[in-house]
Amino acid sequence: MNLEARKISFVQEFLRIDNEDIISALENFLRKNRTEVFEQNLKPMSIEKLNQEIDKALDDEVNNRLTSAKNLKQKAEKWT
Repeated sequence: MNLEARKISFVQEFLRIDNEDIISALENFLRKNRTEVFEQNLKPMSIEKLNQEIDKALDDEVNNRLTSAKNLKQKAEKWT
């Protein structure tokens, strides 16, 4: 059975569950598992990359390519 077929089968089985405790346990498992996988895939930034990011940030500041938190909040309020 390929991955797509397994996912469909899982979803069908999930839709038959009528116990809230089981659903909560599955939600918690997925949340925890997703976090663990994410953390396992984190890789430290190299010193060179860090220095590039710092240089870019300083250049953005010098060339006035920044948005203040206040302006960003005002823009975000218009999104909704």
